[in-house]
Amino acid sequence: MNTKKTLSAEARRKTVLSAALAVICVIYVLPVVAVVINSFKLNTFVKTDTFALPTGEMYAGFENFIKGMTFGNYPFAKSVLYSVVITLLSTALILLCTSMAAWYIARVNSLFCKALYFLCVFSMVVPFQMVMFTLSKTANSLHLNTPWTIPIIYLGFGAGLAIFMFVGFVKSIPLEIEEAAAIDGCGPLRTYFSVVVPMLKPTMVSVGILEIMWVWNDFLLPYLVLDKNLYRTIPIHIQYLKGSYGTVDLGATMALILLSIIPVIVFYLTCQKHIIKGVAAGAVKG
Repeated sequence: MNTKKTLSAEARRKTVLSAALAVICVIYVLPVVAVVINSFKLNTFVKTDTFALPTGEMYAGFENFIKGMTFGNYPFAKSVLYSVVITLLSTALILLCTSMAAWYIARVNSLFCKALYFLCVFSMVVPFQMVMFTLSKTANSLHLNTPWTIPIIYLGFGAGLAIFMFVGFVKSIPLEIEEAAAIDGCGPLRTYFSVVVPMLKPTMVSVGILEIMWVWNDFLLPYLVLDKNLYRTIPIHIQYLKGSYGTVDLGATMALILLSIIPVIVFYLTCQKHIIKGVAAGAVKG
């Protein structure tokens, strides 16, 4: 009898939990649904009938997409190119440098390595707003204000999470494997690329996915660092969809927002299983 009551209570608890999570999912998905609906709606109806379906006189077809991509004198394709370049370069730099640093930190048991590790972890809790003004001035002084140099700044801000995950995984790799490679004549670089990197693949994929989504969607850092007249990423391009007297075409804005989030959503849904594997692989005792 007690077993039946326990099972019944457990079933009710799971039902309540599932209902609560379903409500949370709806709340998170609702803004995305609003963006999709309003991207096909005429600008005059975006504010008045925000959650109404784009039917009848409200339907704009692909007019908003064409208007958003041809607005102003800055081509949207150029913004896409800069976003792709910055995202790929930043992610590649973060993966290479942080995995090397994490391997060194995990294998060299010194006070310096421990201090460096805790500094990297501490950087994760420092708000970007605390350093953004000095960062902007420093980036201009060091000429880091181009799409080809801003990945160095992203490396600094993305190193904390990446090193935290890589160190946890490297500590789970048996040291004997690297010792065997050294006996066979492998130097540090060959050991890293031939032995360590293949075993780091789950965490590398996970970190890479997280960094790509972060850099692709980032607005504030490129806005502060880059010259907006020369270089605009997709978020900056969307922000400049303004007419005279500060008027904004919300329909065109929603259309470009939809174009910018589709690649991220598809990319995340395709690779989400790798995120779970990478986090689980890095969550080991140190």
